[in-house]
Amino acid sequence: MNYRIEHDLIGKKEVPEDAYYGIHTLRAFENFQISGQCIHKELIIALAMVKKAAAIANMRVGSLSEKIGNAIVKACDEIISGKFHNQFIVDALQGGAGTSTNMNINEVISNRAIELLGGKKGDYSIVHPLEHVNMSQSTNDVFPTAVRIAAIKLLKPLSESFADLQTALQIKEEEFSDTIKMGRTELQDAVPVMLGQEFGAYAQAIARDRWRIYKVEERLRQVNIGGTAVGTGLNADKTYVFLAIEILRDITGLGLARAEYMMDPTQNNDVFVEVSGMLKAAAVNLIKISNDIRLMSSGPKCGLMEITIPEVQAGSSIMPGKVNPVIPEAVKQAAYQVIACDGAITMGAQAGEFELNFTLPLIAHNLFMEIDLLYNVTRLFINKCIKGIKADKNRLSRMVENSFTYAVALSPYIGYEKASEIAMIAKDEGRTIREIAIEKGLFTKEELDIIFNQYEMTKPGIPGKKKLEDG
Repeated sequence: MNYRIEHDLIGKKEVPEDAYYGIHTLRAFENFQISGQCIHKELIIALAMVKKAAAIANMRVGSLSEKIGNAIVKACDEIISGKFHNQFIVDALQGGAGTSTNMNINEVISNRAIELLGGKKGDYSIVHPLEHVNMSQSTNDVFPTAVRIAAIKLLKPLSESFADLQTALQIKEEEFSDTIKMGRTELQDAVPVMLGQEFGAYAQAIARDRWRIYKVEERLRQVNIGGTAVGTGLNADKTYVFLAIEILRDITGLGLARAEYMMDPTQNNDVFVEVSGMLKAAAVNLIKISNDIRLMSSGPKCGLMEITIPEVQAGSSIMPGKVNPVIPEAVKQAAYQVIACDGAITMGAQAGEFELNFTLPLIAHNLFMEIDLLYNVTRLFINKCIKGIKADKNRLSRMVENSFTYAVALSPYIGYEKASEIAMIAKDEGRTIREIAIEKGLFTKEELDIIFNQYEMTKPGIPGKKKLEDG
């Protein structure tokens, strides 16, 4: 391999000749062998958008020549289109508040711009990573701005995916609207519900998640580009400060706004805690729904077996014929990871001191992981589980008939104490509430058929009261 020699304030170093990154990136790569994961591709694109906006703004105020500025813009456009992403080699977790990543993008843009102007990579007399690409900027306004842009871009499809999950659950709500089943509280028999009602409740929870994710974009729109090191705008032309955000808004197509108090988003990261908290709430709902589906589909012979879910793979290396609920289990594990990421974001956000929070790379990495995980598992949940759920209507109805829930329906007629007594007799003797009530001469079979209307028991009111009074 051939090398070129580059230098920084620490000294000289060999850099691969064909690399678009430079010495700062290489040192960071060697220093931060931590997660084994590089920064998210959407963050790469967002960084290039910020650099493009800065170059255009600097050209317009006369701080940057059009020759160099246009080369920088073209290099940024190539990165935005997906080129050179393999040149972003710095670990997602890094010291320095994102400086290593900012230098990575500066060097890649610089060396590509040098090429476009006919020079050789590493000849920074043509286009310098700091003097030209990073002009009027600091890591401390570039990186937070790019993180917000990337998060907004990722949240849009996530909101749409939750909308799709809501729709899938509502389809099941309609499909199972006439399917009676035993409701449970604390895993014990309660009163009858419609299976469709359960899925309707799931859909309502997911609807709230969808709306929260959709609206949370508003929290991320205020950016601090132009604030430079600590939010005061030192070394940035006043006109540039206002131009940069306008240009960035056009480039991204997002409703970005310059923060009213630039020092705020430079040092405070509570907005990411808020966003993450809403993602955590979505994860909690996914866990609850997955839990219920696993329990309802338990079996096939010795469990509840109220529903069946699609069989997607063999379940055991020792038990022939066993099929496990692997999709709900995968959803739960991803959701647990989201909750863990939220904890890391919370710890990171409170760790800032004075004018900067050095943990923004940690916050960004975990935030993007949350969004990606939730998007992936909602697609999985919809396509490989929810859509294929089927119900055993006959079994569900029999379970209601053989339960002690009918004692609840008798309670308005004979009182709680008497209904409890009948329930205990039925339990001790292994008989039904219906049998005991008839045997004791409390009701006729015809009256109980009216009172024990399973469908009426899923609605407000006293089952059978009006019909008995009328007839």
